[in-house]
This record gives sequence, C-alpha cells and structure tokens, in this order.
Amino acid sequence: MTSTERRQEIRDLETAVEDYIDRLRREGKLASDERTGWSVYDFTTGEKLVTINEDMQFQAASLVKPFIAAAFFHKVEGDELVYGRKSRRYMERMIQHSDNNATNWVMRQVGGPKAVERILKGHYPGIFQETHLVEYIPAGGRTYRNKASIHDYSRFLHAVWTEEIPGSREIKRLMAMPGSDRIYTGAPEMPKGAKVYNKTGSTARLCGDMGILSVKGRDGKRYPYTLIGIIEKQESARDYTTWIRSRGDIIRNVSSIVYKGIAQHHDLEDVL
Repeated sequence: MTSTERRQEIRDLETAVEDYIDRLRREGKLASDERTGWSVYDFTTGEKLVTINEDMQFQAASLVKPFIAAAFFHKVEGDELVYGRKSRRYMERMIQHSDNNATNWVMRQVGGPKAVERILKGHYPGIFQETHLVEYIPAGGRTYRNKASIHDYSRFLHAVWTEEIPGSREIKRLMAMPGSDRIYTGAPEMPKGAKVYNKTGSTARLCGDMGILSVKGRDGKRYPYTLIGIIEKQESARDYTTWIRSRGDIIRNVSSIVYKGIAQHHDLEDVL
C-alpha cells in the first residue's frame, strides 16, 4: 500500500464515523444540544486514525478516575504515599466499580482535586493539557465541573500502554478488570478474545468510554488501538436510563465501525 492509499484509508475511517454521527442527527437520534468527540490511535502503525473534536473540553465524569490513579502513583514513586492492601482495595473500587466514595478517598490521599491537577499538569504537561479538576464527586454522582479533552485521554492511554507514566502496569491491570464498557461488549461484529482496558463515564449529561482494545490477528499477534468516544448533553436528560443506554449503543456502533477499519488494514477480517 502506498502512502497516498494509506492516507485515503485513514480519511475513509474518520469519514465513516462522521457520516454515522451526521445520519443520527438527521434522524433525530442525537439532539441539537448534544456534541460528540472521537479519537482512535493505532499502536501498530503509530498513526492517528480518527480525530473529531479531540481538543474540545468535555465534562470528565468518571472518565477522569484513571488520571486520579496516575497522580496517586506519582506520589507513591516519590515515596510520599504507600500502595498497600488498603489503597489497592480503594483503587480497585474506583476503577473497576467506579465507586465515587473510593474515588474521593484516593483524591484525599493525594491532597484533593487541585493537588491532583497540579501533579498531572506540573509533571506531565505533554499529556494533561486540557484537564481541569476542581471538585470531589458530589453525593449522587452529579459531577459536571471536572473537565478534560479527548486528546488528553488519548495521550494518557498512550503513556500507560508504553509505560511512560508512574503506575502504568497497575493502571493497565485495573482497567482490564471485568466491568462495564461501551467499546466492546454489545458492539456488533467485534472479534472474540479481544482484551479491553477501559473506563466509562456516565451522568445525566455525559455518556463516554475511553480505552484500549487489543485484538488478535490470524497471525497470532495482537493489534492494540485506543478508542475514546464521548457524547455530552447541555441539559440533563429527562429519562437518564433510556438516554444513557441509547448513547452507549452509539459508542458501540462507532467501535464496530472503527474495528472494521482496523481489521481491513491489518487483514484481521476472518478472526470475527
């Protein structure tokens, strides 16, 4: 494949995602007060395949919890905190079960939301460029003030996968623990045996998932790639359950579109 053909293939994948979102808007399945953002990075080729509203700040919701873990592990590496049985238990609750009380406990150990942001931006400015952490998660989980960009999630996942940030191996283990996801489970035509490292985010104004999918080719090799998808609503959804389920399915459908593009390039189609 020539470089021109490859550039066209990348454009085709991003266009396929854009066309799907545009169709949903035409059909009234995405409201006028909803905006979306998407990002895909292929570790095998080192190419960015999708960048849609990537540098726009979105509400963070629970998507930011692995960032909080990274700040905690930064202090562990500096011998300011200990990662023992108790903190491991809280960390697992925070990432695997998205427990808000556990999240607030981890944040308190670091010094609070502003301390988390200060560590991330001060020590890893190349990653956390649009991250804004100002609040603990309130009772009821209605957290709307913490923000981050899809590009920040993408850079973070790259740093975790390549182990360029403290606690990367443990963060990968935590994100791979069985739990909810919107990028693999229930997504149509996804391959069996994929490994999923992810964190969802859900409020009455946000439905998102950010993660790494590692799919196996017929050559036995793994082909990892990132996928971040966020749908943010300006006003709270009236029927949370229906809204979050339908928007989760949109992310699943985009994941299916992305996988087909990855499979086509790496000749993975017959592992479905």
